[in-house]
Amino acid sequence: MEKIIFFGLVIPIFIFVLYLGGRAIMTGFGAKSSKRSNLEIDNYEEKENSLNDPKNLTSELNKLNELLQSGVLTQEEFEKAKKKILDN
Repeated sequence: MEKIIFFGLVIPIFIFVLYLGGRAIMTGFGAKSSKRSNLEIDNYEEKENSLNDPKNLTSELNKLNELLQSGVLTQEEFEKAKKKILDN
């Protein structure tokens, strides 16, 4: 009789503790996922805004020119990269 009372009390408490633990874990995963998507949106907007910045455009073109002058890029590769930067 004592075993029935013991297990009758322990099993529901154990199930409740598992429920609370699972709920906390799922809340953590949801928060992490939400933060990751917000960071991706922020990074995309920051990148998009930085492409429109004239200082950034100038620095990118200067970097390309340096690569061309050092022989890392061919003239054709330079023109393609420059066109890509200017089109964005």
